[in-house]
Amino acid sequence: MIQILTIFTPTFNRGYTLHLCYESLKRQTCKDFVWLIIDDGSTDNTKELVESWILESIVPIRYQYQENKGMHGAHNTAYELIKTELNVCIDSDDYMPDDAVEKITSFWKEHGSERYAGIVGLDATKNGEIIGTSMPKNLVTSTLSDLYGKNKVKGDKKLVYRSELIRKTPSYPIFPGEKYCPLSYKYILIDQLCPLLIMNEILCHVEYLADGSSMNIIKQYQRNPRGFSFFRKVAMKYAPSFKERFRESIHYVSSNIMIKNFKFLFESPNQMTTLFAIPFGIVLYFYIKNTGKKTVLKSN
Repeated sequence: MIQILTIFTPTFNRGYTLHLCYESLKRQTCKDFVWLIIDDGSTDNTKELVESWILESIVPIRYQYQENKGMHGAHNTAYELIKTELNVCIDSDDYMPDDAVEKITSFWKEHGSERYAGIVGLDATKNGEIIGTSMPKNLVTSTLSDLYGKNKVKGDKKLVYRSELIRKTPSYPIFPGEKYCPLSYKYILIDQLCPLLIMNEILCHVEYLADGSSMNIIKQYQRNPRGFSFFRKVAMKYAPSFKERFRESIHYVSSNIMIKNFKFLFESPNQMTTLFAIPFGIVLYFYIKNTGKKTVLKSN
């Protein structure tokens, strides 16, 4: 049987929660998928757990271990290994509803084509409450940037991409000493190629754990300024509005002050906007440097 979908899970020392994803995949009403686990240098019992699951032969599993490169480095490896038409990332602390694979594959077989980048669906809490907002009911297709910008959709959404497009876009850059580059980098580039199909269905149940990236975003700013500076230039270039471009410019200034790159104005794709953003970027730099907060998200 040739699967249409790869579910890939980057994981780092998440043996204590990875079983939730595994159990949900065992319950899937459609088995037209392969589970690709990218072990990003775990030192816990992840390898032993996965090996025991492989022996059970209930879910088709591919396991790849690598030295720790961070979330984006794990995504790079996954995209090199994926052979199926579609792929979706389910994080190591998340899991899928029992009919998620069936909904994705049947929806794509009915509506999908090379005109579309893939599918955008909904994330929900463990209790089934939609993260942010649903998508407009009359909306059939949209780029991700238009979904948030023009249509005012809020909250994380689940992205199912055509693997061919993922491979066409450049890999995430790896900067020495850094472990993070925003995953949106690739999504922005794919937005320039074709839109996503809208699917107002819950495809993933998520939980923002204390050791996760979302709950430590300010620490990510502090520890990975080169990755963020790289991303901000791309985000500025393709920003859908002046407001978004100005916001990205402020962060771009802040990240470059952190790495003491004072040529940032000349390297900016939007020099005038960046010039006006400098005072605000300086303020943001001092805030990020001195705040005791870990995240900008509100905890429930």
